[in-house]
Amino acid sequence: HPLRPPQYIMKRGKFIMLVTIQDSKASAVIDSFGAQLISLKDSSQKEYIWQRDPDIWPRCSPLLFPAVGNSRNDKTMFEGVWYDLPKHGFCKETDFKVIEQSSDSASFEITATETTKTMYPYDFRLTLTYRLEDGVLSMDYKVDNMDSRTIYYCIGAHPGFQCPLLDGEKFEDYVLEFEKEETAFCTVFHLEKLEYDHSRHVLMMDHTRRLPLDYHLFDDNAVFFESINSRKVSLVNPETGKGIEVDYPDFETIAFWTPDQVRAPFICIEPWNGSAICNDEDDEFTNKHHVQKLEVGEGRAYHLGIRIL
Repeated sequence: HPLRPPQYIMKRGKFIMLVTIQDSKASAVIDSFGAQLISLKDSSQKEYIWQRDPDIWPRCSPLLFPAVGNSRNDKTMFEGVWYDLPKHGFCKETDFKVIEQSSDSASFEITATETTKTMYPYDFRLTLTYRLEDGVLSMDYKVDNMDSRTIYYCIGAHPGFQCPLLDGEKFEDYVLEFEKEETAFCTVFHLEKLEYDHSRHVLMMDHTRRLPLDYHLFDDNAVFFESINSRKVSLVNPETGKGIEVDYPDFETIAFWTPDQVRAPFICIEPWNGSAICNDEDDEFTNKHHVQKLEVGEGRAYHLGIRIL
């Protein structure tokens, strides 16, 4: 496939790149603003990614860094100093530099700036590489410590998938099917305190691989599994076998979300290292559950794969 030249659009007074990659089985479009996946189509041009709607959810696949979820009162402490760190971090509002592109792959990068340091004190480099191979989309995240001290961060993915996929189907026709049989408890999110409550867990799966979808699952926000054995999950209609599979080998937890009370035609599959603030955490970021740590000169890679079924 020939290299497609990037498309440019105006966003917030700046020209933003839309980069298209493809192979013989699929194509993907990535918005440089946030390095966000905005389209994944099979060879028949069927769209699998939620198309942004500001009245429901204005994003479709934000990159969560250096925070996953909200801090307590939107403030957190790094090594004793307070910072205003927005929910899910600042990547969703940052234009990434395209550092490499071919017909089937593209890499996006940001580094620390004066702006990021008002929210997050460390020098870092964050790269996200997209690659299509035999119809499978790989999303490879890489964090490098560019600082002269240990750095701490959380990282997560938030892709939203069309659900239902086909005309005549409904949301409840689909299931989440895990790689392994699971007995899984969801950690409850306290909607008034805006924190996960580690004293409250709900049994969602009992020696089964399947979680049938129902909008009421999301009445209390995301379904968050902190302890799960699987590192693959499929969003699939059991009657047709159609859907997508997400592979998340380097993420410790996973969450699922669709806006409550809206009955939106999509669901997000969110592998996380980190989460919103928990009731048993203080405000020091370095003490968070699942926080990631890099020593001086170190880097770490995280892989996410999306396969069309």
